Amino acid sequence: MSPFVFFALQFAIIAYALVSGVFLAFSDFIMRSLAHTGGIGGVDAMQVINREVFRWVFMALFIGMAPVSLAIAAYGGFVVGNGAGTLFVLAGLIYFIGCFGVTVFCNVPMNEALAGMDASSSAARDYWTGTYLPRWTFWNTVRTAASTISASLLLFGLLWMTQHQTQVV
Repeated sequence: MSPFVFFALQFAIIAYALVSGVFLAFSDFIMRSLAHTGGIGGVDAMQVINREVFRWVFMALFIGMAPVSLAIAAYGGFVVGNGAGTLFVLAGLIYFIGCFGVTVFCNVPMNEALAGMDASSSAARDYWTGTYLPRWTFWNTVRTAASTISASLLLFGLLWMTQHQTQVV
């Protein structure tokens, strides 16, 4: 394995873990805290959070890891092969589907629906408590698990390769 690939995989492990940490904070205490603000405060705060999330650091990691994950999966499947390669394939696909895909198809549509609501309206409060909080948090927890699992699988695969002195390009 080239030093570049070795360091790129190490960076990917860290990136997966950082993304997971952000999602973990939301599932663990941020959403619960926003739920205790009483409708208007939670809706208003989440609308602001959903606008501010587009800052470059988190989005560069989160979105950037989607194509990197596909590259990791391809590298594992076509270059590394059995054993460690299987772990690479799983790591890449789990992030791409369970983190990026869930965001695109589950969390973002709920964020867009919430963004279009007047935070002080009863419709917004009903959507917030009846739909958004439970569903968004559930799918966010899926994203947390997916990015954590991806970091772990990639770490184990990299350790496997170094332990078994697998020779790949």
